[in-house]
Amino acid sequence: MEFDTIAAISTPLGEGGIGIVRISGPDAVKIAKKIFKPKGRESIGEVKSHTLTLGYVVCPNTGEVIDEVLLSVMKSPRSYTREDVVEINCHGGMMPLKRTLEAVLDAGARLAEPGEFTKRAFLNGRIDLAQAEAVIDIIRAKTDESLKVAVGNLEGSLSKEIKKFMDGITDILARIEANIDFPEEDPEAFITKNELEEMILKMMKEIEGFLQEAGKGKILREGLKAVIAGKPNVGKSSLLNALLKEKRAIVTEIPGTTRDIIEEMLNIGGIPVRIIDTAGIRKSRDKVERIGVRRSEKSIEEADLVLLVLDATTGIEREDEIIIEKVKNKECIVLINKIDITGKVNIPYYEKITGKECIAISAKKGIGLREVEGKIRERVFEGKINTTRPLITRVRHEQALKKALKSLGEGLAACRDNLPLDVVAIDIREAWEALGEITGDKVDEEILNRIFEEFCIGK
Repeated sequence: MEFDTIAAISTPLGEGGIGIVRISGPDAVKIAKKIFKPKGRESIGEVKSHTLTLGYVVCPNTGEVIDEVLLSVMKSPRSYTREDVVEINCHGGMMPLKRTLEAVLDAGARLAEPGEFTKRAFLNGRIDLAQAEAVIDIIRAKTDESLKVAVGNLEGSLSKEIKKFMDGITDILARIEANIDFPEEDPEAFITKNELEEMILKMMKEIEGFLQEAGKGKILREGLKAVIAGKPNVGKSSLLNALLKEKRAIVTEIPGTTRDIIEEMLNIGGIPVRIIDTAGIRKSRDKVERIGVRRSEKSIEEADLVLLVLDATTGIEREDEIIIEKVKNKECIVLINKIDITGKVNIPYYEKITGKECIAISAKKGIGLREVEGKIRERVFEGKINTTRPLITRVRHEQALKKALKSLGEGLAACRDNLPLDVVAIDIREAWEALGEITGDKVDEEILNRIFEEFCIGK
């Protein structure tokens, strides 16, 4: 497969110790020769692969020195893209990087598209599509646990699981084809209707078991959406500040202080939690506050978990009852706040009225917050996160697995209806192709483009 030569800045823009301009393609070394002058006698053509050389980047048109750099050459196929790759380690700053990239482009490279380096690594067979997606998951990992899952997927743990399913489906297809083409010539390959049904059912159960973990992987990648809800002045913003251990939200005794959504990322025992403080829910004549209330109600609808805050000093009032009704079908933990004022709280009373698990807390004094964090962990992973096995972290993967499961189910139904084996084979083959969308064995250009558009330019 032939490609042109691409280049991009591969480190975040801004001031720092080092910034990297990456070049990849058949003319990477040739282009680097035009703009790089080594400090010693050697030319870049004499530099060994996978070594660093000190020198200067110069403008190819004027010869002006742009920066003192370290240049590395990685010859194909032992590189990230399996092409010749050159990386120029500049001083980290806007101008050195910008001028160096301009010099590379002037010397004949093309500016890379988002994710194009990783896309080439996939197209050149160094990694499969699931591994390519793991690259962006590593970059965006929010906790140690989400990083472990992403690294595992980059190393191929998810791909191996999917390949195992695909191999199982291939075995089913091979048995079907043998029965269609050579039913009498190979007695060992002969398969009865019951045996075929058992093979399909076994494969369906394996995929169903794997799909059960899909929600956990998605949470590790994107974060658990936890919404703090309640009437005005119950201590929602105080709770947000206490969990974050910083004064992020304005706290006053005036009801209705919070009028918009405040969202922050929190690490609770390895679980990335998108904690959202909302406006107090109540009827109001204030136009701005009414908008905030509507946004609060929408956030509750979309939440993975609701932290409903009640005021221990007032008990359950009519405004609380309205919110309790809104969250009755949601995953919810009820927090009885301000126990630093009231002392003991009758937890069974609150649990009977709300129908939810209740915890007594003081957001102001920090009482009960460890228990709250523990309960959040329990609700998500039963208190434990198993990162030793692959997890489905993307909706795309989940949809492909469900599609494969549906096709297997249709194949099973066709078999039970005594339809011809070649009809059964069509459904089974569709299941294989659905799984191939995950690894890239069967994927169209539109899906590829959509995946790599997520990446930054330079990766």
